[in-house]
Amino acid sequence: MEKSQDDQLSRSRPLKELLKIYGSGFFVACLIMVVAYQFVEPAPQKSFSIATASVDGAYYAFAEQYQQIFEKEKIELKIVETSGSVENLQLLEDNKVEVAFVQGGVRGKGAYPDLQGLASLYLEPLWIFVKKDLNVTTISDLAGRRVAIGPVGSGTRQIAMQLFADNDMTTPGKFESLPLGGTEGAKELLAQNIDALFLVTSSKSSLVRQLFLDPSVELVNLERAESYARLHKYLSHIVLPEGVLDMVHNVPDRDIHLVAPAATLVKNEELHPALTDLLMQVTAIVHKDNSILTSAKTFPSAEKLDFPVSKEAERFFRNGPPFLQRYLPFWAASLIDRLKLMILPLVALILPLTKVLPPTYRWRIRSRIYRWYEELHELDVYAWENANNEVINSTIASLNVMEHDVRQVEVPLSYAEELYNLRLHIELLRNQLGRLLK
Repeated sequence: MEKSQDDQLSRSRPLKELLKIYGSGFFVACLIMVVAYQFVEPAPQKSFSIATASVDGAYYAFAEQYQQIFEKEKIELKIVETSGSVENLQLLEDNKVEVAFVQGGVRGKGAYPDLQGLASLYLEPLWIFVKKDLNVTTISDLAGRRVAIGPVGSGTRQIAMQLFADNDMTTPGKFESLPLGGTEGAKELLAQNIDALFLVTSSKSSLVRQLFLDPSVELVNLERAESYARLHKYLSHIVLPEGVLDMVHNVPDRDIHLVAPAATLVKNEELHPALTDLLMQVTAIVHKDNSILTSAKTFPSAEKLDFPVSKEAERFFRNGPPFLQRYLPFWAASLIDRLKLMILPLVALILPLTKVLPPTYRWRIRSRIYRWYEELHELDVYAWENANNEVINSTIASLNVMEHDVRQVEVPLSYAEELYNLRLHIELLRNQLGRLLK
């Protein structure tokens, strides 16, 4: 029984040696992975917020389309209703939302230095509707009138005040400005309580169509639209062709010149880069179609942005979606992209380890055999240099002890040849010395 236990212990030694060598390599690999993990970006958040404007505006409608697409990727997009672009920028600055729709031209010079632009999405004209027969063709014609220029914090109010400033009409008494916009402003105009309404929104807006079809109001054909576009780079001069809104009723009944800022998407540093990549793909889906103002493939675009383009957006416009996100679900692509900092050093480590560990293991096993050769050589030299019976008998006794110890050495079968060669050499020396006895 005791011998059986000894045999089991001896047989377990090669396994322990194997575990020791390869376990050391595994430990080093784990250590490198732990160190590399410190540089891995955190996982993308499962939810984020986007600031829009009023519920009846185009920004809110587009955000709802974004929301539906993100739901398919198990990501919650929270829509935050606001008064408009100015408030949106402040929410971004305060990190209360991660993304916001912002009307082009709203950012002041050098303001919000930490924000980044993602894309311009579409042109949203400045629609100036006035009472019928007011004969307004320039901003100056609104002198002395009651004008709804949008609520405080809205992009509409910002651009309206810029146009009034261009015409030296910002001093008190030049005109009466009212903080109305959207549905509320349209209601007041149709009730003839105000003279004009400034409205910045998409050409697809139902409110714009409603005002167009009402005979009590008309859209201003802005004579100096090109001049405003030259003065302000965020503005584009566009022409609304005759009949483009309603061919049957010929709406509008003539070509109308307008100015239009671009609706843009802006983010802060809180938005994860992987979500930024996904958001860029969403904008390409939602805003890929042409409108009555632009041709297909015009938007989304890196043009007409007030903020520096983020590196993710720049890469998207240059190369399209990230490689992994083209073929894998978002969660899988994001995981692999995050772990590449761990995978690359791990691969770089495994390659040399596969070459170093096997020879190391072979050396460790063979060293258990070859270490006896040094003692065997010393006994051989000593016995032949002092060839008397007493020394020879002592040497033979040492060889017997060595043979007994060698028999206890356990090695894998692939190394048995070296072990039996050692035992043959012990036997050979013992026979040679036996023949020297007198």
